[in-house]
Amino acid sequence: MMMKTIEQLQDLMSRCKKQRAAHKMRLEICAGGGCTASGALQVAAALEAELEKRDLRTVVDSIYSEDGCGGTAAVGTGCQGFCEKGPLVRVQPAEILYTHVTTDDAAAIVDSLFNDTVVERLLYENPTTKQRIAKESHIPFYKLQEKITLRNCGRIAPDEVREYLATGGYQGLIKALQLGPEGTVREVLQSNLRGRGGGGFPAGRKWSIAAGVEADQKYIICNADEGDPGAFMDRSVMEGDPHRLLEGMIIAGLAIGASIGYIYVRAEYPLAIDRLEAAIAEAEALGLLGKNILGTGFSFQLRIKEGAGAFVCGEESALISSIEGRRGMPKPKPPFPAVSGLFGKPTVINNVETLANIPDILQFGHEWFCSLGTEASPGTKTFALSGDIENTGLVEVPMGTTLRQLVFDIGGGIRGGEQFKAVQIGGPSGGCLTETHLDLPVDFDSLQSVGAMVGSGGLVVMDSSTCIVEVARFFMNFTQMESCGKCVPCREGTRRMLEILQKIVEGRGSIEDLDHLQEIGAAVRIGSLCGLGKTAPNPILSTMNYFRKEYLSHVVDKRCPAGVCKGLRRYVIDEQGCKGCSRCAKACPVDAISGTIRQPYIIDQDKCIKCGACKDVCNFDAVEEVA
Repeated sequence: MMMKTIEQLQDLMSRCKKQRAAHKMRLEICAGGGCTASGALQVAAALEAELEKRDLRTVVDSIYSEDGCGGTAAVGTGCQGFCEKGPLVRVQPAEILYTHVTTDDAAAIVDSLFNDTVVERLLYENPTTKQRIAKESHIPFYKLQEKITLRNCGRIAPDEVREYLATGGYQGLIKALQLGPEGTVREVLQSNLRGRGGGGFPAGRKWSIAAGVEADQKYIICNADEGDPGAFMDRSVMEGDPHRLLEGMIIAGLAIGASIGYIYVRAEYPLAIDRLEAAIAEAEALGLLGKNILGTGFSFQLRIKEGAGAFVCGEESALISSIEGRRGMPKPKPPFPAVSGLFGKPTVINNVETLANIPDILQFGHEWFCSLGTEASPGTKTFALSGDIENTGLVEVPMGTTLRQLVFDIGGGIRGGEQFKAVQIGGPSGGCLTETHLDLPVDFDSLQSVGAMVGSGGLVVMDSSTCIVEVARFFMNFTQMESCGKCVPCREGTRRMLEILQKIVEGRGSIEDLDHLQEIGAAVRIGSLCGLGKTAPNPILSTMNYFRKEYLSHVVDKRCPAGVCKGLRRYVIDEQGCKGCSRCAKACPVDAISGTIRQPYIIDQDKCIKCGACKDVCNFDAVEEVA
């Protein structure tokens, strides 16, 4: 039904809220990427079949019909966050969370709904106390979280706009329409919302600049080109709560006077694209997109632009070039996009998480938003926890939460009880921090002061088995491949730094190479045209600063303390175990092994190429690989 006035929309919201509240019971099955890979869709089908056997199942459509209240529904949702324990099933309204659910558990779960019981074996088990925890909010992984961006992810059916309306959706838009463009910009300015894409530039300042430029056309662009390895925060919002992003973009368009918006999303996110297209169609059908929105005279339309997955297109001017149909390469600034951006018109570019904060800021006010987080970094931040950690997944915490709380309280500590070594925060543009930084508050300024950055929210935890030099080489390899090649410092500097790191992990490095890394890193940081190049040296410079001894071990002692770098491993023959059979010498492709039959053989380390052929053929386990 087309909503022609604010009052009509408010009436629909009220009805949806009442109908959802009156619904008796819901099984919310996580259909995020991690849970789906673990069989969540099969679990959902099994639960639906069990409900149908008992004539209990209703579809989401019937929840919002006049006579559809009171049933039980199995609802597929977006990511519920606790990826390590998936597939996940939440029972509402009891807030019971089941973990590692399989199709075989469907009957027991449905039976428990009407027996006033829980399926104990599916509850989360505290690894320390061995206590089973039923309520989601009592599980340590969720306990410290505060959700704005992810408020609806995992709690609503993402392909049904009435689910969004029933949970407060589009109330922020109503407030913005009532405040008008100037009042909306002022609210965002006063919230001090800083861009969640990495740089932390205040969103309100971008909006106010663009709003103040006279132009016949303005644009809003959502940067959904999430490219950091292991990052899936923006993807989860688009797949699990697409209308939140749409609402944020519509409000932004109203604020600066834009009538067209683009969502620039990488083509590797097909489900996100499908969900966004469906949400746009729903919003248009309701009159929330298009001409004369809710009878206010404001018109706004949204288009989706699929990107080819170039990391550099996360940079504003490169992204704009891509939308315009040209190769994604950065341009010198000024002019900044807020003055002259897409097709030469004023353009505001915010990432998904930034825009997803907007609806709640308008609905609840800037004072509420500023009460969360820190004074200089208000609000919350989403992170993708990964690496050598017990609880991997998607989390959202207030700014100022410490790394220790993220790693040990929410993340559950290092997997298998191993020793914590480091955390890489901010992806390829970020820095590697040590145990001494665990009590550092996670906010824009604190992380920048120690050579790291919040970035988009990738957070990789490493234990003592990780080689820090190899980590730096991995990120530099990624950045070098993703460099567009336009400017010399980035194009040649990243290549040279990668070559040096490759030498070091292969055992051919020298002290001089460490000096060259720092010199080149400083030059690339200063001379590069865009943020990709300026931040490319961060993983190297931060690891050299905090783990210099490990670099020295590689270049001076020719030893990898973690035993990871193959080029620094040595194969030796145990004199006691060797029977002098000569099998190893015959297998060696470079004649590095010599000896006399029935006497212990030896390996010439200068000739050895570390291929491991000798170890493979030894029948007496006399060949040992040592770090």
